[in-house]
Amino acid sequence: MVDRKALLRDVGSLVVKVGTWVLTAPEGGIDEEVVERLAEDISALMGQGRRVTLVSSGAIAAGMRKLGLGSRPRAISQLQAVAAVGQNLLINAYERAFRRHGVPVGQVLLTSEDILNNRVRYLNLRATFQSLFYLGVLPIVNENDSVATEEIRMGDNDILAAHVANLVDADLLVLLTDIDGLCAGNPKKDRNARVIRVVGRVTPEIEALAGAPGSPFGSGGMRTKVEAAKIVTASGEMALIAHGKEHRLKDILAGEELGTLFLPQADRMSSRKRWIAFNLEMRGKLYIDSGAEDAIIHRGKSLLPSGVTDVEGEFEMGDMVGIVGPSGEVARGLANYSAEEVRRIRGRRSFEIEDLLGYRYSDEVVHRDNMVVLA
Repeated sequence: MVDRKALLRDVGSLVVKVGTWVLTAPEGGIDEEVVERLAEDISALMGQGRRVTLVSSGAIAAGMRKLGLGSRPRAISQLQAVAAVGQNLLINAYERAFRRHGVPVGQVLLTSEDILNNRVRYLNLRATFQSLFYLGVLPIVNENDSVATEEIRMGDNDILAAHVANLVDADLLVLLTDIDGLCAGNPKKDRNARVIRVVGRVTPEIEALAGAPGSPFGSGGMRTKVEAAKIVTASGEMALIAHGKEHRLKDILAGEELGTLFLPQADRMSSRKRWIAFNLEMRGKLYIDSGAEDAIIHRGKSLLPSGVTDVEGEFEMGDMVGIVGPSGEVARGLANYSAEEVRRIRGRRSFEIEDLLGYRYSDEVVHRDNMVVLA
């Protein structure tokens, strides 16, 4: 039995992501009642000394209402234009609500690219968030819809929120949506579908419950929320999916049995290892034998060329690669050699590298210090 009160009592930093449906009023536009309720709960959490980051969707819905549009545009350029109008309305609604509680807000516009691949930009963003926390400001993160494309089409900010949780070293990611949590069934069709209260590990069976890509239930809905939960739990944090209009943040943090709680899968990762595992684009894959898999998972070893059985993709030295064993993906890390070089040395001993290549950068294909174990 999981003691939620004990787990959530020690949460010092959290990221709250609010979906479009939660923020949209029945008549369209921004639901001011929901915004006020969020402001009340988040202000109280900040008053307890907790650091809170709010990731908010809703710019497009707000823009549609302002422009009198009855249906969501399909063209990306039109969506971007509507978002440009709605973004200002959204942040103003938050500013008004939080002002009543004496909490200043600061808008941070991001796309996934802003926190992927570029280590310097990533570190600059961490410093910005730390300064906002120090000044007592609530960071409100919006996807930059007026320039982004992928974020508009998929995910409704879920994956972005997971990256932000890693960026700010959050203990908990709360995803507020339109259903009570992850269900053992489709709640859109079966109102009696049972909510799974605790997920110990995101298994293929759990991912299947979230819906297949492209399904009405899964695409951009529960599927991406489970993907977001998988990212933060693999980093050693918790995630929780709850109903944004029926569940209060104050009750969630008090440990009430609301929504679905995803437990951390590993010890907390360092910021650098989180960046390697989840913020870099995977350029290729290294397939390894069972001996190398055991050495990486159970004995804390680096990946040597002798354990590599195959190479997929084209990558250069320093690129992030997935490491796949007989049981599936077991780790990610920075390659010490290019794909072409690994193909030439795979299956061979480290002392043979110089004879095979004419030079040697390292004895390891991926060094342990630049590796994140996911198994």
